[in-house]
Amino acid sequence: MPRTLVTGGAGFLGSHLCDYLLKKGHEVIAMDNLLTGNIANIEPLQGERFKFIKHDVTDYIFVAGKIDYVLHFASPASPADYLRWPIQSLKVGAMGTHKALGLAKEKGATFLLASTSEVYGDPLVHPQKEDYWGNVNSIGPRSVYDEAKRYAEALTMAYHRTYGLDTKIVRIFNTYGPRMRPNDGRAIPAFVPQALRLEPVTIFGDGSQTRSFCYVDDLIEGIHRLLMSEVHEPVNIGNPREITIRELAEKIIQLTGSTSQIVEKPLPVDDPKIRRPDISRARALLNWEPRVRLEEGLTKTIAWFLRQEKPPARLVKEWPLPAWQPVPKMPAGHRIYTPLRIAA
Repeated sequence: MPRTLVTGGAGFLGSHLCDYLLKKGHEVIAMDNLLTGNIANIEPLQGERFKFIKHDVTDYIFVAGKIDYVLHFASPASPADYLRWPIQSLKVGAMGTHKALGLAKEKGATFLLASTSEVYGDPLVHPQKEDYWGNVNSIGPRSVYDEAKRYAEALTMAYHRTYGLDTKIVRIFNTYGPRMRPNDGRAIPAFVPQALRLEPVTIFGDGSQTRSFCYVDDLIEGIHRLLMSEVHEPVNIGNPREITIRELAEKIIQLTGSTSQIVEKPLPVDDPKIRRPDISRARALLNWEPRVRLEEGLTKTIAWFLRQEKPPARLVKEWPLPAWQPVPKMPAGHRIYTPLRIAA
């Protein structure tokens, strides 16, 4: 049975990855300091093949026994988070990646780095291919995330070239789905709760900037295919369907049946104007491409948010969904495994 460590395992993507790997027969250890992760995301995963370790991966990582795979997903990932925690974002991209790579080297494990489309910055090439070096402001507010991930990629490739470590790098484009934190600074988890509450839906600038949104189930499948492949170069995983932010807001208002109006706010510094992945490499090497249409994924995501929110009764009646339920709390007796600290 493969034994896998997922750092950032209580986060949006990390928790979905843990769930997927458990279904694939792995024993899974989720590690998270809960800076942005949520214990409720992994509460349903309790069982003999799942453990949770509360730990900051910028410190020495100790895990007893064999480890076959190390998947490094620990990091604040939304603009609001990495602007709120700039030092932590830099540290987890640099020191956290170093510690995770060190563990993989010690265990002889395959290592997968969760990188990001942010390494392309505000791109001058469209769509973005893996051989594009990017257009990044190295000292701007977003640089704490962009440069942390660029360094993490360089470190990962250095371990591959120097030690022969089996490494993978996935460049993740905008992803959405259940378990996103409301109002975390990203478009969909901001727009959906606003629409459900009949509040103004806020966009930055005039909303003409474009993004490409991949449903989380598609993304996780692509990551797993990369993990099981012989590919060591970075691979874009995302949905190449491009949409403006204003069109996205309008679609969410339509799908929720909301009466919300769109309001504009000032555009943040270095906000990318365009973003769309070229997934030719993923298609050719992994036989992967996204399957979930935006409308289908948004409907599933809205259904999840509807269970977290308490929207006006009119919206609840119009949606064929369960009534509002509170987010589940960690049951009494659930164990949190704290690792032994060993000096580096």
